[in-house]
Amino acid sequence: EVIIGFDQTVIPELQRAILSKHNIVLLGLRGQAKSRIARMLPNLLDEYIPIVSGAEINDDPMYPISRFAKDRLAEMGDETPVEWLHRTNRYTEKLATPDVSVADLIGDLDPIKAATEKIQYSDERVIHFGLVPRSHRSIFVINELPDLQARIQVALFNILQEQDIQIRGFKLRLPLDIAFMFTANPEDYTNRGSIVTPLKDRIDSQIMTHYPKDIQISRQITAQEAKLSEIQQKQIVMPELVKELLEQIAFEARDSEYVDEKSGVSARLPISAYENLASTAEHRLLINNENETMVRVSDLYGVIPSITGKVELVYEGEQEGPIKIAHILISKAIRRQFINYFPDPEQIKKEQETNPFQTIINWFNDGNTSKLEWNANREQYCNELQKIDGLKQLVKRFQPKVKKEEQQLLMEFALFGLVEFSFLSKFPVESGYEIKDMMSTMFNEGMDGEDDDYNDPLRNII
Repeated sequence: EVIIGFDQTVIPELQRAILSKHNIVLLGLRGQAKSRIARMLPNLLDEYIPIVSGAEINDDPMYPISRFAKDRLAEMGDETPVEWLHRTNRYTEKLATPDVSVADLIGDLDPIKAATEKIQYSDERVIHFGLVPRSHRSIFVINELPDLQARIQVALFNILQEQDIQIRGFKLRLPLDIAFMFTANPEDYTNRGSIVTPLKDRIDSQIMTHYPKDIQISRQITAQEAKLSEIQQKQIVMPELVKELLEQIAFEARDSEYVDEKSGVSARLPISAYENLASTAEHRLLINNENETMVRVSDLYGVIPSITGKVELVYEGEQEGPIKIAHILISKAIRRQFINYFPDPEQIKKEQETNPFQTIINWFNDGNTSKLEWNANREQYCNELQKIDGLKQLVKRFQPKVKKEEQQLLMEFALFGLVEFSFLSKFPVESGYEIKDMMSTMFNEGMDGEDDDYNDPLRNII
């Protein structure tokens, strides 16, 4: 696994910070690979390092810092037992939560140790070290740093600046060798947010992460991260068009007025949607007892749960409802991708050019309808599309090089595109949808006084 899309931005800044031996904060919205970057840092460490056997804080045999290690070396000299610590054990990660205490991170007195070993509280051996000193000679990561309580943030001051710790009344000065990395949301990592300003001042390098710059990079991330079963990999065909549509949904969500841009739209959205899409096609495959099936445009109805759970809506979006917003995002994605395959309907209307879609529109205006069921088998699916006048000719005209097996997909895509550009209308029906002419939509609205169908959560089923 690799970090994709940061080659010219985040990674060079990270490399410079590491060479400078800086403590680092990664600032970014959800789903921007901050934790992934942090967890890959141990790969830069030596594979093994020697430590004094039994030491709590990974003491270097040549430069011991703990009382335990110093005493053992003084007692045993060159005979001191040594262990070899693998780099995978030199990484500590802590999620900042309200219940994190100074004792968790720095340490505290251990009354049980004092009683068991009959040690006075004035003896530093009574100290139980926290996660930070136990990460000596290691990488220590705190996720969501602003969520730490202010008093806990203050406890980190000395460690970051002087690289020593203070526990209770002990005059400890342990020269800890720790590389700190923090992650945070830019909204919280400000003076107005939840960060203590002197702590912010002590973090040397601040690196901003970002979402993929284009759909191709986003597709690479999705392909790397999505987990498909063996059946899905072998028996589900995922066309390029559908992959583009999936990524476009995430891009539309990040630009949507209904979605909170401060919260962001995670890269996990297209990853989860990809998995859901494959499962939707697999469900149809199993129902029809087929050996192979291609993902269809109408299968996008199956990714709605992946969208609703991944976007934070602003007030206007909450008023509309998450399901309706998911339909809107899918519709916008179809509109955006449609013009990459067929002429732009808006341009045709504007310049009053000859409409290449007119034959299809006329077929529906003559009272014909097309009903496509979600779980229709391959033969039913093809027959339903083939009966529409001008649809196959449209695909052959503007996509002459398309493979035969993807021709049906583009025919379906053309129908959905014409719906989104208001040449046709689409209605939910039991187990599928029905495509009709635009007059039927106007007639229904005129009878009801409003577009009740639009408020139905099943409208624009994809």
